[in-house]
Amino acid sequence: MPSNYETFFNAERFALIGHSASKPFPILSYKGLKRLGKTVYPVDVSAERIDGDQAYASLDALPQTPEAVIIEVPKQETRDWIARAAEIGVSDVWVHMAHETPEAVALAAEKGINLRTGTCAVMYLKPGLSYHSIHQAIMKLLGKY
Repeated sequence: MPSNYETFFNAERFALIGHSASKPFPILSYKGLKRLGKTVYPVDVSAERIDGDQAYASLDALPQTPEAVIIEVPKQETRDWIARAAEIGVSDVWVHMAHETPEAVALAAEKGINLRTGTCAVMYLKPGLSYHSIHQAIMKLLGKY
């Protein structure tokens, strides 16, 4: 039976939120989702283009409402992005490991969001041998995959 983390990727439309002015855009997750044939909208308030694609400054500016959102921004921005996801009706959110805060987690619970935290989406998206596949093997052994 697939885990809650694995079922996250059953969605077809994703928004991937980054903040390139603060840290590099989460390009591995972005390219991984695209490689799976998913529709992926880059959301970045500090960039006009990501990997050659139009970037959007907000979730409500997207051409379609995403089914799922991945948040990889500085920790102090996470709660606000969860609030914005809830406002547009997204109920599946992944917050990149170590980017969650108690306030963000509490808000997600209050809004009924199925929140994934504590791990990296890339280990589900990047095929082949890499740091992420080693991370994946360890998480499977620990029963946290």
